[in-house]
Amino acid sequence: MSPTMAGFVGVLAFIVFLCLRMPIAISMGLVGLVGFSYLVTPAAAFRMMASEFYTSWANYSLSVIPMFVLMGYLAYHSGIGTRLFKFAYTVVGHLGGGLAMASQVACAIFGAVCGSSTATTATIGSIALPEMKKYHYNDSLATASVAAGGALGILIPPSAIFVIYGVSTEQSISKLFLAGITPGILLMIAYMLMIYVVNKLNPTLCPPSGEPRASGREVLASLRDGLIEVIAVFVISIGGLFLGYFTPTEAGAVGAAGVLLVTLIGRTMNWERFNHALKDTTNTTAMILFMVAGAIIFTRFLGISRIPSEIAEWVGGLALPRFFIMLIILLIYLFLGALIEMIPLILLTVPIFYPVVVGTLGYDPIWFGVIICMTVAIGVITPPVGINAYVIRGVAKDVPLGTVFRGVWPFILAAVIVTVLLIAFPQIVTTLPNYLIN
Repeated sequence: MSPTMAGFVGVLAFIVFLCLRMPIAISMGLVGLVGFSYLVTPAAAFRMMASEFYTSWANYSLSVIPMFVLMGYLAYHSGIGTRLFKFAYTVVGHLGGGLAMASQVACAIFGAVCGSSTATTATIGSIALPEMKKYHYNDSLATASVAAGGALGILIPPSAIFVIYGVSTEQSISKLFLAGITPGILLMIAYMLMIYVVNKLNPTLCPPSGEPRASGREVLASLRDGLIEVIAVFVISIGGLFLGYFTPTEAGAVGAAGVLLVTLIGRTMNWERFNHALKDTTNTTAMILFMVAGAIIFTRFLGISRIPSEIAEWVGGLALPRFFIMLIILLIYLFLGALIEMIPLILLTVPIFYPVVVGTLGYDPIWFGVIICMTVAIGVITPPVGINAYVIRGVAKDVPLGTVFRGVWPFILAAVIVTVLLIAFPQIVTTLPNYLIN
């Protein structure tokens, strides 16, 4: 069997293991180990596995992950989300579909502090869904709006996906964070506009709350209710990273310490919540690091199988404009995003498509990272594996999963429109990082 054929057999075996519900990290590591043993020797494969486990976990760049994860879980367990939603509702609650729109604003701000799509969805969902039910919002639209809003944390910094992409491709995490700001805001606006359009087409989906438009004084009062300190922590942490005062790991540590200090001063953090935050951080970090190690072993196998180089040569020989080739790659990402969770999707596909997109087609690597995050944001709400829909199903236990998935299609359309804009006008992504970071 040729190395390339062995590589395709390994990929097929990995898909079979996924269907059998084997843990993703074990699936990647096992296939990589067996494949490497077949193409080289078993002794070399075990030496490679031992070396990669050590070097991947000893990599200083990956220490940014537990810092930002801790920052997110401290925010999640401290009740910051409740105050964020009240502020957002004060700003846009008077509009048609105001509660659903407020969910988008709250998800965007909480995602900027948290960095976790699932934690954002769970936090804002537990706050917003009871309010929407009180005003008789359609279950499908209500749950889908929060599931879609939770995906904003994938783009708005700090984003774990950007960290993993940056480490995998050796790109600047600071530039990736900057590049995600404008697309994240555009996606939030697109979701709010979609809610407005859907409400106009069928006003029974979002009955008006009857709330009057809030005055400037009321908005400021809502902002002062414990949010100024949180926003200040975010500005210091991420702003210090952008200005070069902090490394990504230091920025995460400053953010985590800042959120802990703010919640202790505000008396919204106790020992039990702090303990839960530490446990969740440990579990999430361990999961990510094991997947990174497994993906590296799998990537080593793919490398000696020559699959990435064969694909790059094949793409280079296609008599098609690079735009159409890029479109095919994005369609592959959208398809895979509906079947595979976001972190393993990044770890599996970047070693294959990054050399093609950046090396062969000549696209900007920072732009490609944002486009991948956009497709991941679509994938987390796309059936059958849209993880945010399952999180919302766990929050709204009386709403069937099919009802959640029926409501996501307007938001998928909005995200696709934003993605097309980013492809047509890449300056939307690249201007900010290129201007602020040389």
